[in-house]
Amino acid sequence: MSTHARPLAHRLAEMSDEQLEELLRIRAVRADVDWDDFFDAAEALLEPASIERALAALTRAEARALRGAVDSRSDAADAGALIAFGLLDDEGRVPAPVAELVASAPAIAEDAPAQPRPASASTAARAAERAFTTIGALGDMLLAARSAPLGLVGTGALSATERKRFAEPGDPDDLRTLAELADLARPVDRELRVTIEADAWLDSSFAPRWRQVTLAFQAALPRGIRSGDGWIEPSQWRLAHPWDPAWPGRAARLHTLAVLLGLVAEDGAEPQWTADLRQGGAIGTSSLEALLPTEVDRLFLQNDLTAIAPGPLQPALDNRLRAMTEHESAAQASSYRFTGDSIARALVDGETAQGILDFLREVSLTGLPQPLEYLVAQTAARHGLVRVGPDATGGTIVSSSDIHLLEAIEVDRNLRPMGLVRDGERLTSRVGAQTVAWALTDARYPATLVDRDGAALATDRSRVIAGRTRAAVSYAPLITRLRSRQGPDADAAWLHRELEAAVRARAVVLVEVAMPDGSSRALTLEASGMGGGRLRGRDRAADVERTLPVRSIRSVRLLES
Repeated sequence: MSTHARPLAHRLAEMSDEQLEELLRIRAVRADVDWDDFFDAAEALLEPASIERALAALTRAEARALRGAVDSRSDAADAGALIAFGLLDDEGRVPAPVAELVASAPAIAEDAPAQPRPASASTAARAAERAFTTIGALGDMLLAARSAPLGLVGTGALSATERKRFAEPGDPDDLRTLAELADLARPVDRELRVTIEADAWLDSSFAPRWRQVTLAFQAALPRGIRSGDGWIEPSQWRLAHPWDPAWPGRAARLHTLAVLLGLVAEDGAEPQWTADLRQGGAIGTSSLEALLPTEVDRLFLQNDLTAIAPGPLQPALDNRLRAMTEHESAAQASSYRFTGDSIARALVDGETAQGILDFLREVSLTGLPQPLEYLVAQTAARHGLVRVGPDATGGTIVSSSDIHLLEAIEVDRNLRPMGLVRDGERLTSRVGAQTVAWALTDARYPATLVDRDGAALATDRSRVIAGRTRAAVSYAPLITRLRSRQGPDADAAWLHRELEAAVRARAVVLVEVAMPDGSSRALTLEASGMGGGRLRGRDRAADVERTLPVRSIRSVRLLES
């Protein structure tokens, strides 16, 4: 048992519940840890693995202060934080287990003066374009995830299939990280699903979209690179946590995200819109928006069944247009293509033929081309030819006025997992109606989901989830348990604990025993047992077995194992 655990246990017991909870949180202690008392807590906090986790969490200034305390240099600037971490006692002393690990920790390089370099006009323009591209690509990812959740692999990264879909403007997992930071998407059961908050974000223009993601990124920055409400110069981020072996990779990832958001130019310069935010001021978008094209609310509809937006289309219009088209390009002048499948998909999702035509007439600068009007009408006429609805037992009924279409569905190999079987002039399945409707639509059959009364329903595939709850882990049960085991005589409890540890290890100890005349006597014993309030052991000097009342033992010191 570590002799250094005793003073730490006393200090833990003297802390308020708030101070104790802060220490447990800083040291990343699990709330369900099986500590029985403060001595367990002290010993666990002084284990090398626990100390290493604490050292990795230290900022550059805190690490320098702790190194100074170990080297007996006066550096109390961050002593309060180190005491809160349990790495210093109240008098600024470093426990030996901590000092041993600090002595072997890497040296801390001297600070290098760093001032942000203002970005030139051309560099700022490229940073603004990068921010615009990133937010647009993030919108594309969320729209895709809203239609159908994106697949994740066991590590939590996007699957290879999804990575190919979102290969631009950079690593798709960077976009996924931004989505999670802004609480727009969350991983659930190896799927990336959009949250309720994503709908409002997707309908917003660029400025509020960028502001929301940027503020979420700022709030998620680690302690080491924060400076008040802002952050330190990005070139110094890699030095922020000198004793965390994983930090260089994490710092590089954060720097990449900052570049994607246009907060840092690719050459490391600082755009104008970043300066106030870095210094802890309010976020502004005017200088950023001045470098970007204005969003438009009209487009050109062409006879070849395409639509061209002469600039970035307002997101709400873009989202609705994408629901009825195939999006071909996402440049500042976007293009869209209408197909029978895309119109059918919109009808399945709840659009009507008249609603589609009215929307297109409203946003078109060139009227409504006849080929497009004909495509919508023709697709709407076929829509509903196959009707999919629930039966009384929870299964599914598939019906159609076109008997040949039902025959094709019955023998379609792609639909075998649906278990469709003939039942007179209809098909039945034990699979749910919505799943069957999705499968038929994917197989390009004009399927419509209906209720038991025959009324059409929208087959919404999105599995939107609630935003994450930010409730912090509660240490109240653990603290209550530690307090309940806190006896009035801490010295006696610690002595009893030391004796039990010596017996378990069959250790040789030097015990100081109070004699009846008030004097003390030191005995060297090989501890062999304890019970009934007595310690048993062989006296090394006299080579006899002794039994000593625990209440007469004043102190115990380990000599050897």
